[in-house]
Amino acid sequence: MKRRTFPKPRADYHPTHHHHVYVVLLDPAASKLRSMRAENPRRDPTKPCVYVGMTGLDPAERFANHKNGIKAAGVVRRYGIRLLPELYAHLNPMPYEAAVQMEMDLAEDLRRAGYTVAGGH
Repeated sequence: MKRRTFPKPRADYHPTHHHHVYVVLLDPAASKLRSMRAENPRRDPTKPCVYVGMTGLDPAERFANHKNGIKAAGVVRRYGIRLLPELYAHLNPMPYEAAVQMEMDLAEDLRRAGYTVAGGH
């Protein structure tokens, strides 16, 4: 009979805390989209264009899914360059309800700071 080995649980891991918020750097061409200009009337053209999302996966895996067209946001699939962990890594992981709220709060905070933001619903 084949012996099974189970992964060792992480000390800081709680089963309900596996959701993440993430921020994707977008190509500056995305800021020329009509919808992006409408959502960000007070944007600072010197700051980057970003996408804010939430996932139950690892952010790197979710970004790869976006780029491969799996449940992808069109703006990330077309204009996504890379993740910006310096804007979100300190927030993760969290429970689902907190991640839903954090996605909206993070998007709004970045908008107030002058970023051109997509997503964050």
